[in-house]
Amino acid sequence: PASQPASQPASQPASQRSSSIELMRIFIMLVIIAHHYVVNSGLMEIIQQNSMLPSSLFLLVFGWGGKYGINCFVMITGYFMCKSSITIKKFIRLLLEIEFYNLIIYLFFLLTDYVDFSLIEFVKTILPIWGIGVGFVSSYLVFFLFIPFLNILIRNMTEKQYIRLMILCVIVFMIVPSMLIDVKIGYVGWFMVIYFIGGYIRLFPKKEFKNIKVWGVLTACLLAISWMSVIVCAWVNSKGISIFVYHFVNDCNKVLALVTAITTFLFFKDLHLGHNKIINNIASTTFGVLLIHANSDTMRQWLWKDMLNNVGMYRSNLIVVHACLSVLGVYIVCVMIDMLRIHLWEKPIMKWIGRILDNNKTKKY
Repeated sequence: PASQPASQPASQPASQRSSSIELMRIFIMLVIIAHHYVVNSGLMEIIQQNSMLPSSLFLLVFGWGGKYGINCFVMITGYFMCKSSITIKKFIRLLLEIEFYNLIIYLFFLLTDYVDFSLIEFVKTILPIWGIGVGFVSSYLVFFLFIPFLNILIRNMTEKQYIRLMILCVIVFMIVPSMLIDVKIGYVGWFMVIYFIGGYIRLFPKKEFKNIKVWGVLTACLLAISWMSVIVCAWVNSKGISIFVYHFVNDCNKVLALVTAITTFLFFKDLHLGHNKIINNIASTTFGVLLIHANSDTMRQWLWKDMLNNVGMYRSNLIVVHACLSVLGVYIVCVMIDMLRIHLWEKPIMKWIGRILDNNKTKKY
């Protein structure tokens, strides 16, 4: 019933994560790496000047989905965490993973003389919230601390109240800005909006949510519309009218970035792949893959500009092959690195931390 609090409706058991959603994590991370291949490599400057060349159109579509991917990941967080609890141990695990890669990657570039020591850069490295507001990782870390309080809110609302809250958020933070009214919302605030949506899908399951054929078709259509919007903007740009080629998808609160993320999640959610250990193990490295390949401006320079030379490949007949193999290669290497970190560092250190916390009878937030 509509008057029933959100904590009451039946929901799927959360003892094991479905491999369907874990497969979605893998897919979305590949989309995000493809986005970084284009936007972090210097290719965008060339593409904007040659927007209708076949190589430009391919790259624009290839790299369109960065903000869409962010929405998908936070929606997964909302779906799972709305019925879970944030503990000190969970937060420490997240913080240590971020700090591990920040320090290791910084030291790698320092010891190989790729960069010179800078006190400011070192401070940025050890302060994980330095980029809050503009960086995904630092914003996500801060957002993570809000989850216990968001859960208190959503578990004590009726479904009608929950729907009204989501409608209000969407109007204020998505529709109003689309009308050229300047409404500022940082990553942390927007993550809360997406969290509400993921939580609603979990707390108030509907028969309609399980129709994967419908959601699959809608996702395909919305992806096509998103890609077409990029091509149209490229065409307009080629006519001398200045417009960013990713105008309709370049922010998380753009309509296409949000709605496509919702349909994608609903499609993957009920694929019923069961519990596939291989998929789940690979997907467990998702955040690590992000932390490695998108770690810093130095990493972006080294990876996309120096090592893979994306700009140099722009006019090559092999640009499609180079783009696809580069994204796949970066993903595989990062997965392997993070699996080593998990087994050699995270598991031992978290066992030790767990014993300390247990001895002190740590309570949940």
